[in-house]
Amino acid sequence: MTLWLAIAISLVVCYSLFLAWYGGNSQPLSQTEIAYFMRELHANARHEKDHAVADEAQLLLAGDDGKEFVMQNLVRHRPTALYPPSYDYDDDARKADMRWGRAIFWPLLRYGNHPVFVARRCGTFIEPEGLDAWHYVAMVRYRSRRDFLRFALAVQKSGVTVHKWAAIDKTHVFPVQPLVSLVFVRGLMAVALVLFGIFIYLLAR
Repeated sequence: MTLWLAIAISLVVCYSLFLAWYGGNSQPLSQTEIAYFMRELHANARHEKDHAVADEAQLLLAGDDGKEFVMQNLVRHRPTALYPPSYDYDDDARKADMRWGRAIFWPLLRYGNHPVFVARRCGTFIEPEGLDAWHYVAMVRYRSRRDFLRFALAVQKSGVTVHKWAAIDKTHVFPVQPLVSLVFVRGLMAVALVLFGIFIYLLAR
């Protein structure tokens, strides 16, 4: 077997494993799975808002098609962080939100989920009367609603949601299906692997 062929086969295997992990087209949740996740989310809730999230999840699951989706998050921070008395953190709400972000990075990635876009508000333009003053927007890709629930349950069990609720005064979260997107994760991974293969081939010659 030539060197180039060996590299090509290795890259195809790597890309196939990536596609299997990244997913995006699974079977819809069964009623048994839904009942399990609802039971576990309530059983592991450590904050009253965790229970509210579990209740809202029922609406999310109603339209499950097993496919990937993006969750839109609009967030407004508290004036000061509100931790329970037993937690020894400062009262900076943005720092509390950063703790939340760091804590959920690997649980997100573990289930093939990842941030697509995060942006801080930098001004005003058209604002209907009474509109909430959001501080930032975050869009997160989830492999499926099943993987969203796996992630939600994992972070509830770990207790890191305390940072989220300490930081956030109000949030508006809803799923969206991209119609036009310039985020080509599968394509970028393919290009990266090809470039890596070329590099290895030139290095080995």
